[in-house]
Amino acid sequence: MSDHTAVIFDLGGVVMGSPLHAIADYERELGVPAGFVNRLVVAIGREGSWSRLERGELTLEEFYPLFDRECAGAGHTLSGREMMERIRQVSLPRPAMLTAIDRIRERGLRAAALTNNWSDEGSAGAAQALAERFDVVVESAVEGVRKPDPRIYRLVCQRLRIEPPQAVFLDDIGRNLKAARALGMTTIKVDEPEAALAELAGILGFALHED
Repeated sequence: MSDHTAVIFDLGGVVMGSPLHAIADYERELGVPAGFVNRLVVAIGREGSWSRLERGELTLEEFYPLFDRECAGAGHTLSGREMMERIRQVSLPRPAMLTAIDRIRERGLRAAALTNNWSDEGSAGAAQALAERFDVVVESAVEGVRKPDPRIYRLVCQRLRIEPPQAVFLDDIGRNLKAARALGMTTIKVDEPEAALAELAGILGFALHED
């Protein structure tokens, strides 16, 4: 058996369908270079519209025109409103992940959600709908801090009453995983959900699927 006592799950792209895939499809349809949105968000940094949205400093209606201007300033025309609608459409729970969370808690381990989201209906609504599945839910838009800021990882561990090395953390974004590893967490990058769950089961030492 593992020494880990908690598993921390990102929501979008892990427990639910992937926003990254929705954004990639939108970029492809528009003929925008792959990864443009991600590179723009990282390049603008914490004062950009996306980061401010996920810290709860902007509503979606405030975000849309700012994001559109940032995209245009970087050389491409995108609609923040259209992009967010596409993200909303894919934000459906993955049954295998829900089963895994149930198995983890049945075994006496604690489970948490740690998500970068926004305060309007949609991302925040999804977190609320899944809240009963978890012992702890930490949302960037509520806390005013977002991954990969180390403070939000420490916060979820504090609420779980664990130290970071006691946790396994699943996310679909490399920079979020890097920050968690720096604190001592065991990390799993989620590209294919079933592969990620198989890796998690190997770490924990018990099956996470339905019999």
